[in-house]
Parts: sequence; C-alpha cells; structure tokens
Amino acid sequence: MSSPQMDEWNGKVALVTGAASGIGRATASAFAERGVAVLVADIDEAGGEATVNSINEIGGRGEFFPLDVASDAQVSAMVERCVERFGGLDYALNNAGIEGDGSVGLADLAEDEWDRIMAVNLKGVWLCMKHEIPHMSQRGGGAIVNSSSVAGLRGSRASNVAYSASKYGILGMTKTAALQQASQNIRINAICPGLIDTAMSRRALQKTENVSQVASAIPLGRWGAAEDIARAVTWLCSEQASYITGAALPIDGGMSA
Repeated sequence: MSSPQMDEWNGKVALVTGAASGIGRATASAFAERGVAVLVADIDEAGGEATVNSINEIGGRGEFFPLDVASDAQVSAMVERCVERFGGLDYALNNAGIEGDGSVGLADLAEDEWDRIMAVNLKGVWLCMKHEIPHMSQRGGGAIVNSSSVAGLRGSRASNVAYSASKYGILGMTKTAALQQASQNIRINAICPGLIDTAMSRRALQKTENVSQVASAIPLGRWGAAEDIARAVTWLCSEQASYITGAALPIDGGMSA
C-alpha cells in the first residue's frame, strides 16, 4: 500500500530547466524517485539526455527538451511539449543560469556580457513563469521554485556584478509573482543556494578564490551537495509546504546568517 506522502505525487508532472547537471539534474532525479514525470530541459543536449537516462534507470518517466531559456518561442514550445507528453504541469524548477566571470569588475564588464547574463538568468525565469502559470492554473494550482543564490542575498567579491543583479532580480520577481498568483493556488518561491559542489560553482570560484580553502568560510564547514538543494525544492513543491509562498529560502550552510 502506498503512503499518503507518495500518493500526493501520483500523476504529477514537473519541469526542470538547467537539468543537464548539478542542482537541476539532482532535482529532476528527486522528482522522478517520487513517481513524478519530468521534462528535462537544457541547452546542453548530451547532459540533458544523460539526466533522462538516469531517470529511466530508476524506473522513472523523463524526456529531454533542448532549450535556450532566453528564447520566448523555445520556452513556449518546451511547456507545450511537457503538457502534450505528460498531460499537464504541476511543478517547475526554473534553474537554468550562467555565472559570468567573477574576476571581471563592474567597470570592466562588457555590455554584451551583462545582456547575456540577464537574458539567461532573469529573462529566462520570467519567460518560464509566463508560460508555466497558465497551464498550472488549468490544473487548479501548482508550485514553482526559482533558483536565485546566496549572491541574491548579499554581496560577494567572487560574483560577477551582472550575476548578482540577476539573482537579486529573481527574488523581486518571485515575490511579486507569488502575490499575483496566490488566488489561483499557484505557490511561487525561490531558493538561494550557497556554495554547492557543482562544476559551475568550482568554475566560478577558481579565478577569484582558493577553492580548496572555501569550505573554511562556511559556518557548517562544508560545501553543499546538489542533493541538499533537490530535497529543499521537492519539499517546497510538496503539501508539507502548502502555506509557503513568496519566500526566499537560503540553503547555504549559514553563509547568509
């Protein structure tokens, strides 16, 4: 007999962007482990297909969709494919993002680099919500989680200024969207990961920090794992978090305390 906790996931559908690796892959797998069908989206086709393969290996249901989140047409097509393939949309992790070069100061940041980071990190989240919300409304509700960062809660020497601005922007957009969609039973929250042991994090830090010593600056004394974030995302989407919307949840080992 299935447990009430498992029953709540039965027949549900999730969409995860930036799912080719790291937090996105871990979250797609966590949804699949709960019996949720998952549309895996990323610009990295090889990585996205590998995520789907890992879902299939555990008996889950997944499909890959190649995606540039900065394209309205591609985001629209992604959501339509998700609904066509799995019958609807209940949960979304809008996670696709790029970090930029943290060693480049504000005055040296090129305009095209600013525009590129904003297009992926900030515009991409807006486009995803724009197309996800109508389908969730048709289902009578849903839950969206947007990926911000500890860099959206505090300044950082190691962050590209456009990256920080985009992550602060995600929090403002999340809170406003949460208020606008609350009457439709669509909960919208943001996560603010700290130093998570992913290829993107290590790549971002290696130009400005001694990566081997980074853990000493984290109050809990260790890097986070992608699975730490995945557990928080699935919890925010679950009935256990049914009274939470418009929140920005730090998952950072105490860095923002």
